[in-house]
Amino acid sequence: MAYSLTNSSKYLFTSESVTEGHPDKLCDQISDAILDDILRHDPEARVACETATTTGLVFVFGEISTSHYVDIPTIVRQTVKDAGYNNPDFGFDHRSCGISVSLKEQSRDISDGVTESLEVRGKNNQQPDIDSLGAGDQGMMVGFACTETSELMPLGISLAHKLCKRMSDLRNDGTLPYLRPDGKSQVTVEYEYGVPKRIDTVILSTQHSPDVDQSTIEKDLIDQVALNIIPHNFIDKKTKYLVNPSGRFVIGGPVGDAGLTGRKILVDTYGGHARHGGGAFSGKDPTKVDRSAHYAARYVAKNLVSAGVADRLEIQVSYAIGVAKPISIAIETFGTNHIDDEKIVGIVDKHFDLRPGAIIKDLNLRRPIYKQTAAFGHFGRDDLNLPWEVTDKAAIIKKELFGN
Repeated sequence: MAYSLTNSSKYLFTSESVTEGHPDKLCDQISDAILDDILRHDPEARVACETATTTGLVFVFGEISTSHYVDIPTIVRQTVKDAGYNNPDFGFDHRSCGISVSLKEQSRDISDGVTESLEVRGKNNQQPDIDSLGAGDQGMMVGFACTETSELMPLGISLAHKLCKRMSDLRNDGTLPYLRPDGKSQVTVEYEYGVPKRIDTVILSTQHSPDVDQSTIEKDLIDQVALNIIPHNFIDKKTKYLVNPSGRFVIGGPVGDAGLTGRKILVDTYGGHARHGGGAFSGKDPTKVDRSAHYAARYVAKNLVSAGVADRLEIQVSYAIGVAKPISIAIETFGTNHIDDEKIVGIVDKHFDLRPGAIIKDLNLRRPIYKQTAAFGHFGRDDLNLPWEVTDKAAIIKKELFGN
């Protein structure tokens, strides 16, 4: 049954996640592992690294300008191994996969515009500092936060990530040795007037050994994954569980489906609850606002919701390539705001500097922290210490607005 999000008291909303062995997520992790290795030795490097994979092959390409020698084949093989492809029986493994590399330096036109923003270009005797760094591209970046979970993320995507992480953990620790790296989860939440009330459907799909039967997989994944993760107060007699609904999932990973960096953008962000905006994250150094400004927008949204400004808040920030100052800032609170939306924009202007150089400086982004985000989501990660998840400005904003 379909529900309208705007005209009905009840509606269903679905979000998905994938495991680290999903072919697209494998590519994200390879691109970010290369980025991390470069930033570890050359924090000022410019990196736009893409990865594609298919049966027996990993292809790394893009634009990289760095003083550091990057041993890309070694990084690729280690990342493939870490994702679980360490057995030739899987049809794809870290030892036998072919690796092809095609890289060039960043365009001089782009590099010059980023290094010296429009605001400082042509000014004599002035050296541009980090706060005058130009945006690495044009685009619209979106941040989101809501009060549905303790990490201020939508319930569906939060649970979908945790389900996939649980499947991965049970595979890695040997509890369910028949599991293989590729997998997915999907969670459908029933809402009443915008508030999550129950879980309607849980879908778990996992690549597996050919030696295990469907009934065993179904029982194990319901008992040890779904019921371990889904809060019991959201489960009722009508909650449905679908485990490997195709009936068989032996062929998976790059053998079953080609992979590409940046193809799971709603898995990376908010599971469809917010507009996405610009491009993908993985493989890009923080001068690319596709990455850094999305992180900053999440930081803004999370601090505002934590401060009690609204129960549900989306912020859009737009940029022009080579220009430091954002072109526009827009706020949407979906009718949950506790102060005027116009006043919220003023708070953003006062407390958050959204120029690319300031974002990089304030969030300390020129360091190797990215591969860990390339599976199980970039936001709401209570298992990682990520600077854009900190709510260090919430108390100041709350006191300023509400006096407590």
